[in-house]
Amino acid sequence: MLKLFSLILILAAANVFADEAQPSPSQTLMKMQQAMDLLNYHGTVAFLRNGKLNTLKYSHASIEGQNQERLITLNSPMHEVIRDADKVSCFFETTSRVVVDHRPSARSFLMDLPERMDGVEEYYDLTFSGEEQVALLTARVLDIKPKDAFRYARRIWVEKQQFLPLKIEVYDQNNDTIEQVVFTEMTLEKSLPLVDVNASFSGREIQHIHDRMPMPFDQAGFELTQVPGGFNPQFYIQLNMSDAEQPVEHLLLSDGFSSVSVYLEQKNEKMELGASSSGTVNSFSRLVDGYLLTVMGEVPPAAVKLIAEGVRLRSD
Repeated sequence: MLKLFSLILILAAANVFADEAQPSPSQTLMKMQQAMDLLNYHGTVAFLRNGKLNTLKYSHASIEGQNQERLITLNSPMHEVIRDADKVSCFFETTSRVVVDHRPSARSFLMDLPERMDGVEEYYDLTFSGEEQVALLTARVLDIKPKDAFRYARRIWVEKQQFLPLKIEVYDQNNDTIEQVVFTEMTLEKSLPLVDVNASFSGREIQHIHDRMPMPFDQAGFELTQVPGGFNPQFYIQLNMSDAEQPVEHLLLSDGFSSVSVYLEQKNEKMELGASSSGTVNSFSRLVDGYLLTVMGEVPPAAVKLIAEGVRLRSD
């Protein structure tokens, strides 16, 4: 009996140590965020969205705290996108034109992740559902399920050794896949060079966009009175449009995984009011004291409708 009791204690201790060796779901998200930011890696990625499949070459370089992402499409027509900390540069082969958008852009091309993990489990259930092979690498399958009707479920295949995401799927409320990102092959490197955008696109027509720098939130001409929990302001900008007397106001909200844009502009007779959907993006438009308000994002219809119905113009 004593030997049996000792064996039970040993097995119990082994289970405790095994649990400690494997990071929790929230710890895995944190490690993945760090890996995506610090490691140098590249590969081929397939993006499936709105029924369309795009295959791209992807690379991420990190040198002394400076990060850069690069996407090159393998589909026709070819174009290239490079994300630095303060700008996103897009090259279009058909026109040999480069558009450089100067604004902070910390979001990865692969997926959005919360900057802080301490509040994630208030709005999502995080669980593991096994292990699978992706791009010849072993990954733990992390399920991210919302606790309300205002956000979509996700599943991430996280590589076990380096904690890089190998595959991401987003599901609607019917559990149908509405978006998928998957590495068909991935290579980790000790270092990768940063692309000098000015040198790479020398001699080509370059258009710089400088009017999208964030402004204080309190300068917005509207305020939000009802927002799903966890969705917080990320930035506010005013866009000067050539065909409008007044700038278009844009406020971006995010819960870390999902983003929602709120636009306020002059009334547009061509714009249809009410709910609409285009692929993975849902939107809701209405008039607010003669102005056109549109809320859109890759979130369920209930989320954009709730936010839109709670927007009012500032009285000051």
